[in-house]
Amino acid sequence: MSTESVIHDIGYQRYTGARLGRSHAIQSLYVHSVRAAFGIGRGAKAKIFPWLIIAIAVGFALIAIAVKSLTDQELVSYRGYANSMSYPVMMFLAIIAPELVSRDLRDKTLPLYFSRPLRRSDYALTKLASLMTAVMVLLAGPQLLIFIGVAFSADKDRLSYAGHELSQLWPGLIASLLYAFVLSSLALLVASLTSRRAFGAAGVVAVFLISTPIVGILYVIGGPVVKDLSSLANPMTATRQALQWIFGAERSDGPPIGSYGPVYGAAILALVAVCVTLLLVRYRKVAS
Repeated sequence: MSTESVIHDIGYQRYTGARLGRSHAIQSLYVHSVRAAFGIGRGAKAKIFPWLIIAIAVGFALIAIAVKSLTDQELVSYRGYANSMSYPVMMFLAIIAPELVSRDLRDKTLPLYFSRPLRRSDYALTKLASLMTAVMVLLAGPQLLIFIGVAFSADKDRLSYAGHELSQLWPGLIASLLYAFVLSSLALLVASLTSRRAFGAAGVVAVFLISTPIVGILYVIGGPVVKDLSSLANPMTATRQALQWIFGAERSDGPPIGSYGPVYGAAILALVAVCVTLLLVRYRKVAS
């Protein structure tokens, strides 16, 4: 019995196209992650929750426009809008943060990402940037809608009134950016610790909700210093009080913070720095 070897030409050729490199990989990952945050390119089930939160945010904005147009009374300031939406944002993060990172851990797709010219830090920071972008869209988009609806529907001199509204808008946009930085950093870190999306979502909610009553307890039982610093126990209230220090107090803010504004500012910056550092450490050690 004789055996013969046969070589088959299957037309294999080396890739000769352009190699787009690391920057293109980062850009592609960012765009894909932002789309995934809103369920774009996925089934109807993936779109239900994020677009429900967006509908709530837009509905609140439309009510604010109607109240301002009909009564000339401000239902909520632009910065107050960002403060009021902190809990819907928390629920948004509880669903979206695990969607962005836990799925890759569960499906063990990280080796595919890291086999490209994509560093581990690139992956972590790009996912964080995409989550922050989604939160900014959720918060800043309705504020821009309020601005357009109020500024250009007034019977007053529209140009000067638009200028007045614009001066009120930018603190709200800064507030949205700050909330996006702080809450996204913490939520993504928590979600990255587990490959199960349900556990990730529960962890994100727990971090925000468990610390909420602590703020109230400290405010009730504490002395003057503890009362002024009680909001540090929760990332959302700490961010709100830092905004009070930056822009001054308004009715949507919590209790006064006395002279401890710089403490709140330093605290949220430290929180973001710690969360980002731990996130980078997490992906430096994760199996690939």
